[in-house]
Amino acid sequence: MFKNIISKKAILNPVLMLAAMWFGYFLQTLGFFDSCFGAIIPLVPEGLLGIVTSPLLHGNLDHIIGNSIPIAALMFLLYQFYPLVANKVFILGWLATGLLVWMLPPIDIHTGEYMYTCTIGASGVVYVLAFFLFFSGVFKWNMKLLTISLLVVLYYGSLVWGMFPEELFYNLQEPSKISWQAHLSGAVVGSILAFMFKNVGDKKKKYIWEFPNYYSERDDKLWQEYKENHPEDFMELPYKKRDDIWDHLEELRRK
Repeated sequence: MFKNIISKKAILNPVLMLAAMWFGYFLQTLGFFDSCFGAIIPLVPEGLLGIVTSPLLHGNLDHIIGNSIPIAALMFLLYQFYPLVANKVFILGWLATGLLVWMLPPIDIHTGEYMYTCTIGASGVVYVLAFFLFFSGVFKWNMKLLTISLLVVLYYGSLVWGMFPEELFYNLQEPSKISWQAHLSGAVVGSILAFMFKNVGDKKKKYIWEFPNYYSERDDKLWQEYKENHPEDFMELPYKKRDDIWDHLEELRRK
């Protein structure tokens, strides 16, 4: 019974992603990804590699732990409730977000000066999944999927603030190390993917009572069950003979 409820992919794929992230972090501790190697470096050719590798790299232990929990939860929801498009959303979201981050010029919002930045971490993918799950439920307007949307808002609604530079809210002594560009890119890509796949998979179910001008006896299960269980009620019954107007012709003439 439990196997029929929980999809194998909803368990296996998050585990594989977490294993890849922690393996990447382990290689970092051994010095395999020192400096900015493997990171997204906007508008720099050698930074293109980061489109593929950056979600597997993290700055420190707190960074990878902070991304591991939402990655596991959101990937589970994606593969459990959107199995038909889950792989496309995950892969396209990963690559499109990385490419968009690479294309955005990292400019200091206060000075307008170009900053050479190296972006790593799976937070962009987290935003893709969160915004896809939220907007997909809204676009499909399916009650089950809307419940998932509400869960995402309940637990990850605060993610929206990560789409803006920290400098807008705090007086920092140095530029923030949090990439709001990656968060914003993931949110945009996730929303677009939700719209693209809105007609795939579960949709809003319309029940017979939603069509007030429509009634079909064949769709009325209670009526069909009654007919099957009480056939004697539907035997041919005697009926009054239909009046023939010619039989009343003399009476009409008198009037």
